[in-house]
Amino acid sequence: MSILRTGKRGAALMLALWALFLLSAMVISWALDVNSRLTISGTANRVLEAEAMACSGSEVALVPTIKPDSVNLKREFDGQRRYEAHISGEGGRIDLNWVAMAEAVQKPERLEILRRYLENKGIDLNERDHMIDCLLDWVDPDNLVRLNGAEDSEDYHPANTLLTRIDQLKKIKGWERFTAQPGWDDDFTVNGNQSGIDVTWASRDVLLALPGMTEAIVDNFLQIRRGPDGIDGTSDDAKFKAGTNDPALATALNLSTQQLHSLGDLITTKSDVYRITSVGKSGEATRTVQMVVRKVGTAGQPQLITWKEF
Repeated sequence: MSILRTGKRGAALMLALWALFLLSAMVISWALDVNSRLTISGTANRVLEAEAMACSGSEVALVPTIKPDSVNLKREFDGQRRYEAHISGEGGRIDLNWVAMAEAVQKPERLEILRRYLENKGIDLNERDHMIDCLLDWVDPDNLVRLNGAEDSEDYHPANTLLTRIDQLKKIKGWERFTAQPGWDDDFTVNGNQSGIDVTWASRDVLLALPGMTEAIVDNFLQIRRGPDGIDGTSDDAKFKAGTNDPALATALNLSTQQLHSLGDLITTKSDVYRITSVGKSGEATRTVQMVVRKVGTAGQPQLITWKEF
């Protein structure tokens, strides 16, 4: 009897231990699930806060009186949340629609800017001709194939209209390898509303594509344009008059006033279209809002052209 009672007590103890083990496992599983949900919820909140910060920066940049050098474009809250917005002139980029209209308005020199830009990027003659002719075939309204171009076929269908988004360039024959490179679209736009390349915002590569420009001239011009701090869009930047009759601009570009004037509508120093890039952060979370807007004067409301978030 004593042995039987001992066996029953041992079995009961084992059952109790097994139940305790199951209960502990359930508690641990519940705790891990709660912790996981809290982590996911915390991350989601951080992402939402980062998005709000990015939107806040873009809203500040949209104010008509805010200039690219404004201190209000950068703000930090409680050491965790912050935004930093940048404003740059969209006219400093090569507007591919402005280039593609070259034949229609009898301005072949526009095509030469794109041709020289691609040449400076290391693209050989045959590939350049193919890329440019395919671009022109894509935007023109007819279905006539240029010498090095491509028109409608079984597996290729040009839009036969101007580009509405810069990433459409990826669909155009000949541009596949170029558009696969990182940062390929940094110097391009389809929203410039251009009357010429805005040299007050153009990058070094875009400036080198202009007629008569050399590396020495461009580097010297960038040094003058950016001022003592060497940064575009700050208060010490050189100020140039609108148009191509500014002696200071001619001197900075190492051109005579007559040479500068001869560039005609290829360059400008005035653009009312801007790109706003606002980066918001909350902890480790980061969100970016980028938009292209038209800002005219300090009285009217900016006109939104494009917007994207990433």
